[in-house]
Formats: sequence, C-alpha cells, structure tokens
Amino acid sequence: MEKIKGITAVLVGAASFGILSTFVKKAYARGFTLGEVTGVQALFGMMLLWMTLLILYTSYRKYFRNYTKKSNLWVVFASGISTGAVSLLYYKCVQLVPASLAIVLLMQYIWIGQLIEFLVFKESPTRRNIVGICMILLATVLATGLLEQDFHALDMMGIFYGMLAASAYAMFIIVNGRVGNDHPPLQKSAFMVTGACIFIFILLQPFSLFQIDTFLQIGPYGLLLSVFGTVLPPVMFAYGMPKVGISLGSILSSVELPVAVCMSYFVLHESVSTLQFVGVVCMLIVVVVLNMPRGANRPTQR
Repeated sequence: MEKIKGITAVLVGAASFGILSTFVKKAYARGFTLGEVTGVQALFGMMLLWMTLLILYTSYRKYFRNYTKKSNLWVVFASGISTGAVSLLYYKCVQLVPASLAIVLLMQYIWIGQLIEFLVFKESPTRRNIVGICMILLATVLATGLLEQDFHALDMMGIFYGMLAASAYAMFIIVNGRVGNDHPPLQKSAFMVTGACIFIFILLQPFSLFQIDTFLQIGPYGLLLSVFGTVLPPVMFAYGMPKVGISLGSILSSVELPVAVCMSYFVLHESVSTLQFVGVVCMLIVVVVLNMPRGANRPTQR
C-alpha cells in the first residue's frame, strides 16, 4: 500500500512538472521576464508551503513526531539551489525554443544522472545502461526534429540552457532521493523551496514583482506555476521517491515528457511531427527498459 502511494505521488509530481512549459510560454507572451516568472513561482510556492506547514503544525503535530530528524536542515535548505536552478534554466530554455523541444532537452537528465552517479558516487553504469543511454541520444535526434529541419535554424543557446536544465534536474532527482528523508516531506520541501527562492532573488533580483500593477497581472500565473511547479513536484517527490526508489522513480517521472508534448501540441498549437512523436515514444520505452528490474528472483515493479 505504501508503494502504491509512492507511485501515485511521483506520477502526480511529474505530470505537474510537465504542464509548466505551457504556462511559462503564456506568461512570456504577456511580456513578463524570466526573473519575474521564476521569481513569482518561487515566492508564491514558498508562501504556500510555509502556510500549509504552519496549519499542519498547529492542528496535527503528530505528523512531525513520526520522523527522527537527524539530518541538518541547513543541508536541505542549501539543496534548494537545485530546485531553483531547474526552474531558472528550464524557463530560459522555454523562452528560446519551442516547449516541445525544451522538455525533450530536459529529459536528458536520464543519462546525465547516470554520469553524476558514476563521477560522484562511483556507481559504474552497467552495459544495459550504456546501451540505453545511446538509444536515448538517438531518440533525442528524432524527438527534437533535427532530421526534419535546418540545424542552423535551432537556437543553440536554447539547447545549451536545456542541457544545463537537464543537469540541474538530474541533481534535483538525486538530492530528493538522498537528502533530508528523515524530515517530513512538507517540511523538507518548504526548506528547499525557501533556498530556491533566495537563490533566484539574489541572482535575478525580480523586485518589480512588488509593484502593484505587475503583481496583480502576474498573480494568476504565479499561482499556477507555484502549485504545479514548486509545491506539488517537490512534495510529491519527497514523499514518493523514498518509497519507490530511484530506479522506479525515474520511470514514473518520465510521464512529464508526453504530458508536456501534448500540452504544447493541443494548447500552444506548436508543430509536432509524427517523427517527433516516434522519438518521444522511443525515449519512454528506453526509460522503462533501463529501470526494469532484472533476474527472476527480483520482485516485479508495479
């Protein structure tokens, strides 16, 4: 039962992250800047998390007593930089390239995460992982539409920011699986998002948000982005990842790819060719195969 709850949580968090690019594109169309979009998301998200945490603390303290809380909260707070970096880099990428391409670039976190595991934690990739990484790179060529358009027509800075966003997202996944799991998921998320908010405000200084006119106009976008980008994914991942593990979590989190592509196609009316859809499906298949347990004695992940 606990595993089913974890699976559901990760699916909800990943799907929420998948719809963000659509809202971001619409916010850019209204003339808002990168700093304003990322800043309002982090600010609203931080406020919503701490308000929820305060209500929970005053009415249901038993929720906090079930955790040992041995790890340092300052480490959790600092790890929020990965959350802020994902938003900042991904939204910059969305500003420069189509949303359907941005999410494909973000999905490169799969092989980047393997590389980080090898370099930092000395976990060597298996032969299956190496083959899977090569297949992901080939599927990326299809999913990005490189075979159907002039290579020089692509915004190379957009691709660069997309790869940086993928690296930050890989760190975000690893951090959620390894840091602060002895704290309540909501408390852990509140500290991470607070760290992300401070990081964004120091880096981009989006103080125009505190002007009444700007605040009222960007407010609806801030609410949507904070709920689906700052509140739900960290809370759902913090709750679900320790229950399902990194491997199954990676499979489940890949649901953001078809969600984002479908939103781009149906809501933003971006052009997504059949070949690109094939590439997306191939990437999803590789993600599942990469993380399927091997051996007859290993339990089946459901």
